[in-house]
Amino acid sequence: MEKELKKKFAELFDKQDGDSYFSPGRINLIGEHTDYNGGHVFPAAITLGTYGIASKRKDNRIRLYSENFKDSGVIEFSMEDLSYSRAHNWANYPKGVVKYLIEAGYNITSGVDILFYGTIPNGAGLSSSASIELLTGVILNDLFKLEVPTLELIEIGKKVENSFIGVNSGIMDQFAVGMGKKNQAILLDTSSLKYEMVPADFGEYVVVIMNTNKRRELADSKYNERRSECEEALHLLQKKVSIASLGELNEASFERYLHLIGNPTLIKRARHAVTENQRTLKAKEALTEGNLMEFGKLLNDSHSSLKQDYEVTGIELDTLVSCAQRQPGVLGARMTGAGFGGCSIALVKESELDAFIQVVGENYQEKIGYPADFYKAYIAEGARKLS
Repeated sequence: MEKELKKKFAELFDKQDGDSYFSPGRINLIGEHTDYNGGHVFPAAITLGTYGIASKRKDNRIRLYSENFKDSGVIEFSMEDLSYSRAHNWANYPKGVVKYLIEAGYNITSGVDILFYGTIPNGAGLSSSASIELLTGVILNDLFKLEVPTLELIEIGKKVENSFIGVNSGIMDQFAVGMGKKNQAILLDTSSLKYEMVPADFGEYVVVIMNTNKRRELADSKYNERRSECEEALHLLQKKVSIASLGELNEASFERYLHLIGNPTLIKRARHAVTENQRTLKAKEALTEGNLMEFGKLLNDSHSSLKQDYEVTGIELDTLVSCAQRQPGVLGARMTGAGFGGCSIALVKESELDAFIQVVGENYQEKIGYPADFYKAYIAEGARKLS
């Protein structure tokens, strides 16, 4: 793979000196739509991700090319103009990283040529955008010896999403991509950014990613609507309760105060944020104790909450998850990511995997009319230079 990409880089940019980098995608094991509610998330970096081949230039031009968007060709711009451009499409993600690194005072002394190639299915909700952002940050950090701390690269990636692209997302995706470790999940408190690595040892079980193949454009989805509904619920609670986020409540305290919210829809949204945060803490205990049965049950409960209280699943995700949950050797399944399409995950006994993929795949094709894709998820290292 790397060899082929270097060859392509040499052809495209007429140079032989490209260095190789890789940045993973991520799955979130549990803790969905909790990150912007001050709760916990439980992501892990995976072996699907984005490769980059890069080298410095002698002028101030930046030239970017993606093997995934060949029709767009090489996208070129000057370091003098790093403003968002609709015409630059996917290249706005790396462009935003360059812009915010320079604004943070880092000395990027020349332009760069970068070839990107992603193995993450486009629009699947496995965080291809955060993968590209952290990849760009790692490339620039290495080429220009900037010595940017990883946490700052993570925060710059989030800033690109929020301020440059205009998506109101939390920090989980960039954090998982930047901090990932092999065979470990990250329990992250999004309100304090305190985190701990938790062994993700699934024994005879594997995490299977099930891609609905229904595209979901995050910026155009109801993501921002859900976020504002949670903010409204929090604002109503804060009139009487001293909390900074919904993540500070447990189930009992939420039930005690829900009359302050009043609105049934806002109560459902806030209930999901509170109960999902508690499920995430329980999931960490279950994995630490090696209690995979309990972990699987928490996955199932998470999906129910996302379907009924948060209403972000849809027929495609529900079809995959409900069929997966009924199969032999399955401990649990849930949607992962923002919802409205994208992917779900299931914890499946490896010996049952072939039969699982066949039955769930046939059921999905019959009900939805087009196929789903299935991937085994191996938990991987974070964004890095390849030796």
